Amino acid sequence: MAVGKEIRGKIKSVENTKKITKAMEMVAASKMRKAQERMRAARPYADKVRNIAANLAQANPEYRSPYQRSGGDAKAVGFIVVTTDKGLCGGLNTNVLRAVTVKMKDVQAAGNGIQAVAIGNKGFGFLNRIGANVVSHAIQLGDAPQLDKLIGPVKVMLDAFVAGKLDAVHLCYTKFINTMKQEPMVEQLLPLPAAKLEQSAAEKSQHGWDYIYEPDPATVIDELMQRYIEALVYQAVAENMASEQSARMVAMKAATDNAGTLIGELKLIYNKTRQAAITKELSEIVSGAAAIGG
Repeated sequence: MAVGKEIRGKIKSVENTKKITKAMEMVAASKMRKAQERMRAARPYADKVRNIAANLAQANPEYRSPYQRSGGDAKAVGFIVVTTDKGLCGGLNTNVLRAVTVKMKDVQAAGNGIQAVAIGNKGFGFLNRIGANVVSHAIQLGDAPQLDKLIGPVKVMLDAFVAGKLDAVHLCYTKFINTMKQEPMVEQLLPLPAAKLEQSAAEKSQHGWDYIYEPDPATVIDELMQRYIEALVYQAVAENMASEQSARMVAMKAATDNAGTLIGELKLIYNKTRQAAITKELSEIVSGAAAIGG
């Protein structure tokens, strides 16, 4: 039964694959919970910095931070592209890179150049393949984003914007909605939209703002704006990592289920093949016995 032996080999191979995908699903589920906690823990810091910066900006309306001003006539746009370092997470990277490609085509159609910062190995490889001008990158971030690894690449883009070399900077990442849904985002990071620095009535009444500025309001506002932008990038990376683990868990669960279905189909084929072989052998035995007896 050479055919039966081949099918048994296929069944064994798929069973081994199923064990691997099941283990990866369980690992991704564990990492997903930690990534979600990390993502939620980062939000209060960014909100606090935003509130303080918004209050200082309102208290000093005569000063406008360079992060709020347009880049001028630089005719170039920056992109901070956040992706994963590893694959096996469904269409997560494909979706965000497709959105980045559409935005880049619009920018180039308007006659503007492109500069890019890649955070994550998949995005770095993609930007290099399409010939984009990658000015800096950060890869191999691990399971937890480290702010010190992000500040350097991001500061390259911030300095270029403040120096007037960029008209705008866009942040591209995958936003975590829930375990089953992740949404690719391409948001304007610089100049900072006025809506992001507006305080609600509840926020205004919640705190009693009474600060003494040292050395001066302009320096403090610029420093807070920079910290706020870094917090937004960190939050985007944290959201992307939570999305990655969720997408990987779902993808591995689908792979495990598909492997189980394939094993069932192969076992059915094997049983039919084995039954046909047994029937053939019995027919040959009966035929032989009848020939001898006759």
